Amino acid sequence: MKTVCLVIEYDGTDFAGWQIQLNGLAVQEVVEAALARVLGEPVRIFSSGRTDAGVHARGMTAHFITDRDLPMSAFREGVNRHLPSGVAIREAAEMPSGFHARFSAVGKWYRYTLYLNPVRSPLLARTSWHLRFPVDEEAMRRAAEDFVGRHDFSAFRSAGCDARTAVREIFSVELLREGDLLHIDFRGEGYLRNMVRIMVGTLVEVGLHRRHPGDVEGLLAVGDRKAAGITAPPQGLCLMRVWYR
Repeated sequence: MKTVCLVIEYDGTDFAGWQIQLNGLAVQEVVEAALARVLGEPVRIFSSGRTDAGVHARGMTAHFITDRDLPMSAFREGVNRHLPSGVAIREAAEMPSGFHARFSAVGKWYRYTLYLNPVRSPLLARTSWHLRFPVDEEAMRRAAEDFVGRHDFSAFRSAGCDARTAVREIFSVELLREGDLLHIDFRGEGYLRNMVRIMVGTLVEVGLHRRHPGDVEGLLAVGDRKAAGITAPPQGLCLMRVWYR
């Protein structure tokens, strides 16, 4: 038996999220269908996590187990031939027995992209949140520092989150300028449902001077979702990479 890990890139715009569901086409569904055509049998893949509708990935990881003795190229080039244009297998590698895409992960890097310009950009509309007004980046950086560390992130998870605990560790939060784009990079051990998008919404409110940079510390202490910022729209979010030991 082989344990195969895939690194998957996708544009989430036209999908109902990663996970198979009843209300729309999921990325998992099309990847499993393409794998089944190569393997000649049904297959279930297990991912490092979920992404919501409209969220993208450059480095989603997923694994499956098979007894078919095929080269790794079959799980990249072969599978890609059966995938829609918005999804691609970037890497395929055989892993040791016991590897699990979710439970073996030790960290994830998410990037949220803001487009800061008075004029909308058709080319960036699918991959960024358009803000027509400038933001105070220094204030946002000061606020972002308070996210770093191990905290109870109850104020930064959606009502539908079913995680047993809201305690998570964020390793770093960085703001990077690239012309009209402002990237916010989050690196951490794991995330709650909509956690990154709520953190971004809160930081944007700081950047627009609708709240003080010091508010983040109080929000973490109180744990009240209603007190935190808005949930940023999904299209600006991208899962960049998952780390393993």
